Amino acid sequence: MRVFDFFVALIGILILSPFFIIAIFLIKLTSPGPILFIQDRVGRNNSIFRLYKFRSMVKNADRIGTSVTTGNDPRITKAGRILRKTKLDELPQLWNVLKGDMSFVGPRPEVPEIVNKYSYEMKRILDIRPGITSNATLYLRNEEDLLSLAKDHNKAYEKIFIPVKAKLAMEHVNRKSFLFDFGILLKTVWVLTGGKIWPIKEHQIINEIKQNIERLNNNKF
Repeated sequence: MRVFDFFVALIGILILSPFFIIAIFLIKLTSPGPILFIQDRVGRNNSIFRLYKFRSMVKNADRIGTSVTTGNDPRITKAGRILRKTKLDELPQLWNVLKGDMSFVGPRPEVPEIVNKYSYEMKRILDIRPGITSNATLYLRNEEDLLSLAKDHNKAYEKIFIPVKAKLAMEHVNRKSFLFDFGILLKTVWVLTGGKIWPIKEHQIINEIKQNIERLNNNKF
């Protein structure tokens, strides 16, 4: 998979370079600040690496709000909403894949503060490279809108979303293979073009999250 990741990332950077230019133009046109958002994330074997994204929020957003982002977050810039909706903000992670920090497919990397709260079993997630896309990414593609339903966004993410993501990530760890990863890549392309996957399972996951958020809001979780 590493050889596949390297060459596809290299080709992707070359082919998608016009979209890099468009993203940079939109960012500089609509808000002051750096082009890239750079943040420490935890990778394979508990290593720390710097994850790159196109900046979609106001400068120093991490200092003026919560550590999680919701769908109606006022810190998101006009260009940022376009970048996030089209997933163009994720393009710089092709560099992370090229470097070997990440794979195309794998559990999304978390910040150290979240990983430090992992249970012993959940730390098995760190046995494989994190990725740009995964089953959790596909099921929870509207995660920010779901988070906006919670009164305490940070608590909801920690108590509700992390366990759901970890469960899906553990399925990935247990079943990881080139064919399994390639299947997720195909499903990602399908979803990005408007398709749906496993609607029954997705509905169950989303429903459970909504119920738990309601319980959390009523101090019954």
